[in-house]
Order: sequence, then C-alpha cells, then structure tokens
Amino acid sequence: MKLYWVKTNKLIKTLFSKWIWDIPSTEKVVYLSFDDGPTPEVTTWVLEELKKHHFKATFFCIGDNIRKYPDIFKKIISEGHTIGNHTYNHLNGWKTSTQNYIDNTQLCQEIIDENRNYNSDSKIFRPPYGKIKTAQSRALLKLGYKIIMWDVLSADFDRNITEQECLKNVVMNLQPGSIIVFHDSIKAFEKLKYVLPATLQYLQDNNYEAKVL
Repeated sequence: MKLYWVKTNKLIKTLFSKWIWDIPSTEKVVYLSFDDGPTPEVTTWVLEELKKHHFKATFFCIGDNIRKYPDIFKKIISEGHTIGNHTYNHLNGWKTSTQNYIDNTQLCQEIIDENRNYNSDSKIFRPPYGKIKTAQSRALLKLGYKIIMWDVLSADFDRNITEQECLKNVVMNLQPGSIIVFHDSIKAFEKLKYVLPATLQYLQDNNYEAKVL
C-alpha cells in the first residue's frame, strides 16, 4: 500500500495554501528538485546529467551532509543551481518538538550561508517526508522561509516500484508549473540512474524548460 500521493491532490493544495506546491504557468516550464544531498556518489552524477541537457534545478540539502561534503555543495552553486534547506538532520516534524525543529532548521541555514559564496535573503525550505506541524510551519513562515512542497513525486525512494513505474509517475503527471521531486541519495540512486536521464530527455523532446525555485 502506497502511503504517498504521486500527484498532489488539489484539495490538499487548497487546505495548505501558504505552502508552495506548484507555480502555475502558461509556458512549458517545470521545477526540478532534489532532496537529501549532497551525496558524493549521487549528487555529482546528477549535476553532470543536468549539464548535458542545460537544465537547472533546486537542491534541498541536509545540513549535516553540507558539513561532510562542502566541495560538492559549492559545486551545486557554482553550476547555477539553487539551494534549499532540508533541516540539519533530516527531521520528521511530526515526531519533533517545534523548538527543536526550528533550531535544527536554523542550524542548517547557518551552514548553507557559511558555505555559499554569495549573500541571499531568500530562504526556501522543504520538510523531510513532507511532515511538518502547523506550529512549525507558522514559525518558519514568520522567520521568512518559503515552504516548498511538490506537485509531482517521482517516488524514486520506493523499492516496491519498478524504474519504469517511477518514470511514469513523472512524465504522466507533470504539467506546466509542476514542482517535481527526486532524491540525490544512495537509497534512490538505483532508480534515479534510469529515471533522471529519461525525464530530462522527455522534457527536452517536448520543449520544456527547467527553472530554479
């Protein structure tokens, strides 16, 4: 039994309208995003695939991974991609007190700011697992974060689906303005090696542009 939506329900988008689920557009543009990096075995490969197709993406990074792999983090930035906050320790908001969650997110933001070579007032955040309490959301919005969710979930993390099903999740559900989630993690890499090149080729063949958030 799947415990996730591949295509986010419109009612959910309406009920949680302060979060960004997509960016409606009349132009053929999508927003590729990658969660859980930087990861040496995966993120560098993702960057090469994006470069082949001249696409940009947004990487929601775990703070502790930035600490471990600062050079890969800086490579993401140097190649023109955008950075988002994914907490320092990949916390499940539903299982974490609000204060600890905010502190952990702020710790991640500090290491993001320390390791990038430019100043930015833009703070974007994606909750790990998509799980965040109302009080946590309210506090982060008050601190100036934009909470970025998604329109299409590739489910590259799901070991119970095939790589072909994973690709179908993306190409059958994307539309102009979709925010699409992949993972640059070891767990997802087996499917990502198949799904990402095929997705990028599909976007290119169908005249889509990929922009950063």
